[in-house]
Amino acid sequence: MRRLRRRSLLYAPAMSKTEFSNVTVTTKANVYFDGKVVSHAVRFADGSKKTIGLIYPGEYHFSTQAAERMEIIAGSCSVRLDGQGNNAQYAAGTHFDVPANSGFTIQVASGIAEYICSFG
Repeated sequence: MRRLRRRSLLYAPAMSKTEFSNVTVTTKANVYFDGKVVSHAVRFADGSKKTIGLIYPGEYHFSTQAAERMEIIAGSCSVRLDGQGNNAQYAAGTHFDVPANSGFTIQVASGIAEYICSFG
């Protein structure tokens, strides 16, 4: 796998699955920013958790408690980690990592960005 280092963000093809088996899905959606960002929690047998969701056009800031990996599975977005000066672009098949106790601003210019967020 080819990896490019870009201002402390790891930019590489994401290895996400398009389907998960043997999981529990929380049917109550997590709704943010008046419905412009929506996700559902997915729990695995080993206790790990992911969220899968949609981000509609706009700019949104999120704070993190645990470290997160955001895999973009469709669409594209621009991301700025807290404390970083420049935005980085991400398209389907890429990911970015956010440290614990931090945050990021994500912007979707058009269309819908679909993502899988892993915690850990």
